[in-house]
Amino acid sequence: MVRGFAALLVLVGLPMAAGGLWLLFLGGSWYYALAGAGLLAAAALLWRGRHLGAWTFWIVLAGTVAWTAWESGLDYWRWVPRLGLMVALGLVLALLLPRLDRPPRRRAVPVLAGSLAAVFVAAFALAFLPHGARQPGQVPAPGGLAQVPAAPGAQPKDAPAPGDWAAWGRDNAGTRFSPLAQITADNVGDLRRAWVFRTGDIPERNWGAETTPLKVGDRLYLCTARSQVIALDAATGEEQWRFDPGVDDASIPYTAACRGVAYYEVPAADTAASAAPACRRRIVSGTLDARLLALDADTGLPCADFGDNGQVDITVGMGDTPPGYVSITSAPTIVRGVVVTGHQVLDGQMRWAPSGVIQGYDAVTGRLRWAWDMLHPERDGAPPGPGEEYARGTPNMWTTAAGDEALGLVYLPMGNSAADYWSGLRTDIENAYSSALVALDVDTGRPRWHFQTVRMDVWDYDLGSQPTLVDLPTANGSVPAVILPSKQGDIYVLDRRTGRSLFEVEERPAPTGGVEPERRARTQPHSLYATLAQPELTERDMWGLTPLDQLACRINFRRASYKGLYTPPTADRHFIEYTGYNGGSDWGSVAVDPSRGVIVANYNDMPNYNILVPREEADRRGWAPREEARGGSLSETSAEGAGDPQAGTPYAIDVNAGWRMPVTGLLCKEPPYGGIRAIELTTGRTLWDRPFGEARANGPFGIRSGLPLDIGTPNNGGPAVTAGGLVFIAAATDGLVRAIDIRTGKTVWKDVLPAGGQATPMVYEAGGRQYVAIVAGGHHFMETPVGDYVIAYALPR
Repeated sequence: MVRGFAALLVLVGLPMAAGGLWLLFLGGSWYYALAGAGLLAAAALLWRGRHLGAWTFWIVLAGTVAWTAWESGLDYWRWVPRLGLMVALGLVLALLLPRLDRPPRRRAVPVLAGSLAAVFVAAFALAFLPHGARQPGQVPAPGGLAQVPAAPGAQPKDAPAPGDWAAWGRDNAGTRFSPLAQITADNVGDLRRAWVFRTGDIPERNWGAETTPLKVGDRLYLCTARSQVIALDAATGEEQWRFDPGVDDASIPYTAACRGVAYYEVPAADTAASAAPACRRRIVSGTLDARLLALDADTGLPCADFGDNGQVDITVGMGDTPPGYVSITSAPTIVRGVVVTGHQVLDGQMRWAPSGVIQGYDAVTGRLRWAWDMLHPERDGAPPGPGEEYARGTPNMWTTAAGDEALGLVYLPMGNSAADYWSGLRTDIENAYSSALVALDVDTGRPRWHFQTVRMDVWDYDLGSQPTLVDLPTANGSVPAVILPSKQGDIYVLDRRTGRSLFEVEERPAPTGGVEPERRARTQPHSLYATLAQPELTERDMWGLTPLDQLACRINFRRASYKGLYTPPTADRHFIEYTGYNGGSDWGSVAVDPSRGVIVANYNDMPNYNILVPREEADRRGWAPREEARGGSLSETSAEGAGDPQAGTPYAIDVNAGWRMPVTGLLCKEPPYGGIRAIELTTGRTLWDRPFGEARANGPFGIRSGLPLDIGTPNNGGPAVTAGGLVFIAAATDGLVRAIDIRTGKTVWKDVLPAGGQATPMVYEAGGRQYVAIVAGGHHFMETPVGDYVIAYALPR
């Protein structure tokens, strides 16, 4: 048995010593080479049964403890890979001591073994305690800020009834705040499922519905993964009607998603002139095959006066649009009777992908009112003429806009030009509007102002979050403001009339180099209001299940190019993008409690490990645009950017999203991988911050651990806040929906969902009863179970 243990030490010590020497050569830590050599020496002595082998191991263990304390301080998660395996080996060795040439006293063995076992058990127990939470500020009491005022006779989307949720973000301002207060921190523990509805729409691949329903009057309205639109009784969940637009699976882009629909009431004057007065209350929704639908909210029948019998093809004028390349995955935004829609353009396929044109349609007739094609301002909003098309490859808006009815502006969070990781062919106009918030005049389709968050974006840092409109108190009175979260983590607060930042924005030097050194911006803007960004990575932040995979991550860290945020893309070695393209803040967006003046933001904290692949090598690997090489489908096992061809540029891109190890599947960065934070709206000060998401659905080798460790997981989907002082959120990979006390950041209720909850909850009232609803559809990218559930919770009657 002693020789077997010695052989185990060789299996551990040999790669530690060899890898440690490599790490030393790369300028990294000296520990692994020394520890590996010590383990090999211990193994050689133990093979001969010498007690000096045990002493050698104890010296290595003691040195490991000292080195870990020096390098990690009190950061619990850093201790796990550094000491877990070593303590376990020590426990086994303690039991083998009587078999050595000079065995210890009889009582020493159980004492030593028991002590090491106690350390192991204590360390495991400590994992269940919260780590990384902070609460530096006190949450303000209710009664502070007012919501954005709505004009008399306003649409429900601009002034929802207290019990309604009339737009994707509850209102066109995107606050995700409900004034309902029946459910509080004191009684939320009694929350139970009131009803469950199943849509029946479960894609076999690329699932991820991401849906937040609307509630207007006594009905819920939602769309499914493949763009079906359904109305439910708000109190019972019974289906009232359904419209299936017949979307073919070939049209599914990277994800079969429909985040939401829009609700519009035709004004009385327009109803009188309409050919279909029965369609006064209408649901407007997009489809994965790029159609805009208008349906009667009462019957589900197409509105005959809208476009061609209730639908409009948004690809008219776009030229060649292969299936899946142009999809409406987010709810349209309706301002002053204009349906404003962007669309998702399939990422990473080609430089000259279909246009990112923004279009405005008449909400009654479906007539195209204007089209903003940024490269053709001379058209003044008119569509292309014969033989022309909208400019290809321009930045698109795939997420949800916000709208200000009084100002007549719609706020567009823009993406970047096609071929995310190469900028050499972009025009000056594209560079100006890429990854920028654009305020568009809905009457003319012309930009009023824009605010750019990234210059010359080659990191896929498009703006994914819906902006949020608030009236911000300042020393000079209330200012109409827009809150703009970003994937890098910075949160900006702008005057929504002019685009001027209301808080300081600092220009900081940005890294240079990479494959296009002449194209990299010398400085990048940084918000001094608030940021979700974390400190830059160091070798100490590398993680793993054991010292061996942590060593591999350290070696890869040292081999890669990493110059901090905005590290330029490289082709000769990997480059680290931190944070990765999944946030910071992504499409789930933030929520704002206007009564307390608090922003609630959940966020991701993971790097990407990327490399540009020269065109010749990409061609050799068979990486070609989807319609050429993949038969109209993408693999549901691949992350976005993992082998994207970027045809028409010198390089393809290979993205390791989250920077996962190939064998264990664990992430190379230490936890947490996601968090949630409360921010004081008037100052940007953090009120509390904590890891978000349990490890129960995560583990090495793809094994679900089932452990409720508050490790902080990746998350997609956003929060909803209520006047009752609760934050409702799912989003994380742990399959839970939670209620969090906004005052403390502590979870006060949770339920296990039957599928992944990668969607934003909504809150409404029906029959005097407050409900919380969540769509649990799962997500292929987040690797959560697929489903088709709509679940509503309420207190017992």
